Amino acid sequence: MDIWLKRFFWIGGTVFLAIGAFGWWDRLTNGHIGTDYGSVIPWGLWVAAYIFFIGLSAGSFLISALVYVFDVKRFESIGRIALFQALITLALALFAIWVDLGHMSRAFNVFAYPNFSSPMAWMIWLYTVYFVLLAVEMWFLLRRDLAAGAKGTGFRAKFYRFLLLGSSATSDESAVRDRKVVKVLATVGVPVAIMFHGGVGALFGVVAARPGWNSGLFPILFLISALASGGALLMLVAAIFQGGYRRNSKTIVSLGRLVLGLLILDVIFQFSEYLVAGYGNVPGHVEGLKMIFTGPYWWVFWVWQLVLGTAIPIAILATKLGRSARWVSAAGGLIALGFIGVRLNIVIPALATEEIQGLTDAVDSRRISTQYFPSLMEWSVTLGIVGLGLLLFGLGEYLLPIESEEASHVPA
Repeated sequence: MDIWLKRFFWIGGTVFLAIGAFGWWDRLTNGHIGTDYGSVIPWGLWVAAYIFFIGLSAGSFLISALVYVFDVKRFESIGRIALFQALITLALALFAIWVDLGHMSRAFNVFAYPNFSSPMAWMIWLYTVYFVLLAVEMWFLLRRDLAAGAKGTGFRAKFYRFLLLGSSATSDESAVRDRKVVKVLATVGVPVAIMFHGGVGALFGVVAARPGWNSGLFPILFLISALASGGALLMLVAAIFQGGYRRNSKTIVSLGRLVLGLLILDVIFQFSEYLVAGYGNVPGHVEGLKMIFTGPYWWVFWVWQLVLGTAIPIAILATKLGRSARWVSAAGGLIALGFIGVRLNIVIPALATEEIQGLTDAVDSRRISTQYFPSLMEWSVTLGIVGLGLLLFGLGEYLLPIESEEASHVPA
């Protein structure tokens, strides 16, 4: 079963990346001409994908911190892959927001000409710190196993020697030092992850001109969503990589219980936000809610988010099916997919509410419209980013050493 799931990752990643190549060519050649957003709705699928992937990264890292900061032995078998997932999904998030820029070549300007009064500038700087922290922590986690593998011959041994940067110690003492460094890095990373993903929520929450976003709950809601979605994807990934079901079955089931609680908490916070907004009867906010519940995006909420991403997974995790690692990992996949719908419902409906009543009727242009559905080019680019992530996971499984039993030789 694990072999077939791995093959699905490779085949799916290759197909998605090939589809994405056409979208990326169009984007790099023609800019934003092939997109379906415009002046009224300037953000679309790519921004939703960005906050989806960045949530996966923050959630995955915080779950890895349960192992490396709080010493939760129950999740130790998936600690390393949680950190690897955080690194991969962070890269995908940055690709998604990079492609959304009007001038992609100017992305470096946030470093060359920083404006620290801008929340977006703070986000990019925090992402940079976070990326470096993840990479260094991952290196210390892998270092001993890489050193052991580097003593062999062939391509992998050469690759390991390259990654080691001259380090070759394999003693228990060096492993203990590595684990202490990992704990320090993970401890520093916890507030960084909370700041940047809570900051993403604040980035939306401070926009007073968009009532659908202007909420003090957003930073907290984004953090809970990150933990639920990151944990859900990890349930699926742990069923495929680093020993799969054979090694991680009990851990997957335990993680399923944690994600169930987080998902229920996320639902409570989301409906609290809807109820407060509806009772407050702020026109712009109410119009956004109507679009979510009964408007053109009703199927994203009722079918994608509520049924596939919430009701079915809860039915699995809260019953006897929740004792089966296979069912739990399937529920994790559904939850992760459902959170794409959550992110779309955050980005699009709030923008689709007219700030100037009658503007779209007064101007005859497809760019002045409250109707938005991602174009083929937008879907293609997004699938390409997903395909890249699948292949990176596969390459990580193939090239990186399988985690040894850390508890026996690397005490916290």
